[in-house]
Amino acid sequence: MTDSIMSKAATMEIPINSNGDTGTLPEDDSLEQAAKLQWSLDEKDLQQVMVSGPNLNETSIVSGGYGGTAEGIIATSSIKGSNMHHSSSSSSMTAEETTRGVAVEKLETMRKWGLNTYKCTKQMISERFGRGSRTVDLELEAQIEVLRDTKRKYESVLRLARALTNHFYNMVQTQHALGDTFADLSQKSPELRDEFGYNAETQKLLCKNGETLLGAINFFVSSINTLVNKTMEDTLMTIKMYENARLEFDAYRSDLEELSMGPRDAVTMARIDAAQQQYQVHKEKYERLRSDVTIKLKFLEENKVKVMHKQLLLFHNAISAYFAGNQQQLEQTLKQFNIKLRPPGADKPSWLEEQ
Repeated sequence: MTDSIMSKAATMEIPINSNGDTGTLPEDDSLEQAAKLQWSLDEKDLQQVMVSGPNLNETSIVSGGYGGTAEGIIATSSIKGSNMHHSSSSSSMTAEETTRGVAVEKLETMRKWGLNTYKCTKQMISERFGRGSRTVDLELEAQIEVLRDTKRKYESVLRLARALTNHFYNMVQTQHALGDTFADLSQKSPELRDEFGYNAETQKLLCKNGETLLGAINFFVSSINTLVNKTMEDTLMTIKMYENARLEFDAYRSDLEELSMGPRDAVTMARIDAAQQQYQVHKEKYERLRSDVTIKLKFLEENKVKVMHKQLLLFHNAISAYFAGNQQQLEQTLKQFNIKLRPPGADKPSWLEEQ
């Protein structure tokens, strides 16, 4: 409407009077009113836009010039949604690829484990039924058997020494209670005061010597327990790993021998190369663990002799001094082996440790 009015105003001829004044035309009033009406409408639209404000999500981008068609208008909301969709799609694809990679890795690990377990089980059954061959180190196998037998015997010594400790502890507690009873009766029985007093002193002396002997026996038990359940057990764990490596080595060796006796086509040769690599890997592992077992057995034997020499000497001297009634020799034995007795009530934790 504005365009038609403006074009009409531009092409209209304006008559001029003889004195230079413009004449009045009948269309002037209508043109002026139309211009005022359009101006008021544009002012209202501008006020409405200033109050409400533009919606950025609905802002449009015009691809053409002024007066272009609606086909060139692209909503910014669609651009924003498209970018967000593209970024979410990329992140979801990356997460999907990562998950797929982890799943494939786990599947491959399970496959290798299953194949290794199958080969080892097959080798174990073959050895048990006498159809398969096994690698044997006669000298090392004999040393391992000696160690297992020694451990069983030392476990028996440890069990008996603990039983002796428990029984002797009960005896010392009984002597302590008996000495207190004799001392109480010596106070309440004037006619037997001396006799009760002698026995009370004897029981207290036996109780004191018994506590000293208990300290020596407890040290003996603790050392044997460390030797059996830590040092020997650590060596036996290495031996177990060595035996598992030996079984794997024989399983892959048998597999390689079976493939070598078959036809030599391209597929079989590829399998033989793969089996040769696996055989070499397990052979190196087997030899490494065999060397470890040999070294640990040697050091264990030296440590066992050293520890048992000290502990057996301690046990003998302490028992002999106690039953001989030689209190000075018994105390000297504990000093010789650097054994410190706990003072009475030391088993009870302090108030600070209880916090």
